[in-house]
Amino acid sequence: MDEPFRLVQTNLRETDTALDPKRLVRELGEFPANVLLFGMGGIVAHYPTKVEFHYPSPYLPAGHDTFGEVLAEAHAHGIRVIGRFDFSKTQKAVYDAHPEWFFRREDGRPVAYNGLYSTCINAGYYRGQATKILTEALERYDVDGLFFNMFGNPAADYSGKPVGLCHCESCKTRFQARYGKPLPSQPDAQYRQFLAESALEVAGNIAALIHAKRPKAGLFTYLDEQVDAITSESNTALDRPLPLWPYASSDNVNRARNSQPSKMAVDLSIGFVDIPNRFVTEPAAELLIRAYQNMAHGGGPTFVAVGTLDQEDMTGIHGVRPAFQWHAAHADLYAGQESAARVLLLDPRTRQSDGYRGFFRILSEQHIPFAVSSNPARIGDRRWDLVIAADGAPREAEAFVRGGGRMLIAGAGGSGLELGKSVRRWTETRSSYFRIQDHSIFPSLKDTQLLFLDGDFLEMEPAGKPLLTLIPPSMFGPPEKVHVDRVETTKPGLLLQSFGQGQVAYLPWNAGELYYRHSSPGHAGLVTDLIDHLLPEGRQLKTNAHPLVEIVLMQQPKRGRTLVHLINLSGHSSTAYFPPVEMRNIEIQVEGKFRQARSARSDAVLPVTAAGRYTKFTLPVLGTYDAIVLE
Repeated sequence: MDEPFRLVQTNLRETDTALDPKRLVRELGEFPANVLLFGMGGIVAHYPTKVEFHYPSPYLPAGHDTFGEVLAEAHAHGIRVIGRFDFSKTQKAVYDAHPEWFFRREDGRPVAYNGLYSTCINAGYYRGQATKILTEALERYDVDGLFFNMFGNPAADYSGKPVGLCHCESCKTRFQARYGKPLPSQPDAQYRQFLAESALEVAGNIAALIHAKRPKAGLFTYLDEQVDAITSESNTALDRPLPLWPYASSDNVNRARNSQPSKMAVDLSIGFVDIPNRFVTEPAAELLIRAYQNMAHGGGPTFVAVGTLDQEDMTGIHGVRPAFQWHAAHADLYAGQESAARVLLLDPRTRQSDGYRGFFRILSEQHIPFAVSSNPARIGDRRWDLVIAADGAPREAEAFVRGGGRMLIAGAGGSGLELGKSVRRWTETRSSYFRIQDHSIFPSLKDTQLLFLDGDFLEMEPAGKPLLTLIPPSMFGPPEKVHVDRVETTKPGLLLQSFGQGQVAYLPWNAGELYYRHSSPGHAGLVTDLIDHLLPEGRQLKTNAHPLVEIVLMQQPKRGRTLVHLINLSGHSSTAYFPPVEMRNIEIQVEGKFRQARSARSDAVLPVTAAGRYTKFTLPVLGTYDAIVLE
């Protein structure tokens, strides 16, 4: 975080072991990258390992050490190297010698894929053999870090076929000792917790080994604990449900940096369309957007390729290179960055939560600076003007609100706070509406009387005169019968009330999910007006920017300056990414007194004026990305 990184990952195939180290490092310099994540060992070693049951690539040239030669060449050119291991699978010879190290299906069969056998996180390969392999590697090479792919037990193979639970003796014994019962037949909450704790336990052992052997080296894998960086991926998949998520990198890095601010955030931008088609690149415009999102939120630009950098489709590399070049020329903008946002959006850690994504979109499109955190302990930070929970509030929220905090909560599963008595949960609400009873706090909805409801709704006892009231399902066809049986009720669609010294707005339905799925202006207007109502001093930032201009407010405390990052997402359309539409004359007001605003893209000083407690300036033109430096 003090020396901003530009990372390129090359996932080496065994046939790539004979690559030319000097050429690879020269190509990295042309990006320019200052970190290489490079194949080292595990499934295949790209160096002449001497450890039993660890096998060098059959394509390793006699008398050569590919990893060692690349490491030396990279270090000579100021490029740090993270070695990549994959202990999730290994060769049949190891299985034949130590079958107890491997994943076992319920019927006792191993899991094999393309001649490789899956190991088990609880057995001897991860907990013994891996230590021998890593000890050799760490003692032999002055690596800057180690990355571990597929860390833990798989739920499915590379073709997506489920493999079930591991029933090896180690898993049976450990689960019985921990929970006092045998393994379940299907994954349940206890089993998922069991696997997560097993992975953290092994990661802790590996972290201790790395830090003992190479104190300056870091541990990288897809975990949040025991690691030195929170690592994620921005990628696509052939069978992933639509719509695409254009905020993928922003989402990943924002969450990582604001869940555990002391750790790096490394979001790996996968350059290919999916695992089965690794040699066709993503659209260049998409890769460029991801790189700028990474940079804006406190990470660095990244690019991941399979094989070497001599790709059969070079459009991805050529397309993302401008972001790397920009970052190298403006590295001072990205050192020591922290979020300056005073609104916190809680990440429920539910993969691809539609409710969470709906609120993420609304905040982004409305240009309300916000931090994302999956760490409930961050709620207690008194810097927040507002905390938003898309699907019920965690227990840590009560002290925050009682102490004077403000909170917006949604979801039919309950608020998580004692806000009144629930009556019933409605599960069949299609053709329902909410009537807006009082437009005084909903200026965005002055011409709107009804909002549609589709999904679960938690009926609460009314408290006073409700601002939104339910219109239950009624007839919707044929046209002659549409809602002729409509009934108005006093069932509240919003609870807005004091709680201790604070204030809470609770929407007992999935407002964020509906917006994510349908983009109704009514749902966006309702949420936006509630946010404005709850913000005690108003927004941190005001602008006339188009909703598809993502604006990120960051600060560099050691440099005493504020950064306004602007990322132009107007080139995103359905499943496609194109060069963005140029935006002009973007007016921005940022809370605070600043004497100067400077566009990093044009290196031009932008005139500033005072506007009450805000500083106002205008950006004449925005292409794909710019950063405004406020001092």
